Amino acid sequence: MKKVIVGLGEILWDVFPSGKVLGGAPANFAYHVNQVGHEGYVISAIGKDDLGNEVMDNLANKNLPHIIQHTDYPTGTVEVMLDSEGIPSYKITDKVAWDFIEFSPLVEELAKKTSAVCYGTLAQRNNVTRNTFFKFFKSMPTESLKIYDINLRLHYYSQDIIEQSLYVADILKINDEELEILCDLIHMSGDETESCKKLLALFSLKMVILTKGTKGSRIVSGICNSFLPTPKVKVEDTVGAGDAFTAAFIASYMNGESIETAHRYAVNVAAYVCTQKGAMPPYDYSDSAPSL
Repeated sequence: MKKVIVGLGEILWDVFPSGKVLGGAPANFAYHVNQVGHEGYVISAIGKDDLGNEVMDNLANKNLPHIIQHTDYPTGTVEVMLDSEGIPSYKITDKVAWDFIEFSPLVEELAKKTSAVCYGTLAQRNNVTRNTFFKFFKSMPTESLKIYDINLRLHYYSQDIIEQSLYVADILKINDEELEILCDLIHMSGDETESCKKLLALFSLKMVILTKGTKGSRIVSGICNSFLPTPKVKVEDTVGAGDAFTAAFIASYMNGESIETAHRYAVNVAAYVCTQKGAMPPYDYSDSAPSL
């Protein structure tokens, strides 16, 4: 049975030297949720400009359900620079449309039927969107899942925002570099498994999803410690691979699969995305993930 799963936060254009592609972690997440069999929605905002019009055209072409608000601020853009291994770095535009997402009646209505929501840190840099996040959480059904994809970007985070986001979360998605930053912020030590277990206890989390690029991924819960290596593929770029991983894992897990089975599915979907250009490549849903 399809479930409503929401990506809440930024939608933007990732601008590469070769051109621009639609992105933003919550939008990427919602797209991949849709690709792997659930009803993924993105909630965000755009400007009343040509880039905003192109966002709407792209969402229509990708058949991605959405609540996109139109604001007087420009549509978001991020300049993406790739190193020799396809690893991105970012230059993010300030004071853009997704900084001003309002908690509208339409957003509230969707919250009330949402089975899971994925949110991050970046879109909380402005209090308007941040307040919308927490109103959305309060409007969700009590049994729904809140996934905090910490997604630390440049200087757009604080210990206070991170901790408040963790306290409302059921699942934390984090990469190895972000884990080091978080451990430093909250003065926590230990190896990666110990750190994940401490985070489970400290913030009453159900699980921690840790991705480590080419070094594999680990999912830790109270009863599970699942590690899988990263498949060796020809990398086009890694933009959106983490979002695809999270979406595929959550979709499989919410279908009733075990953590280990959902983990393997997520690894395969993320590996496929790495072989494609941009964060939202086309592929068809299958039980075994896209062909590598």
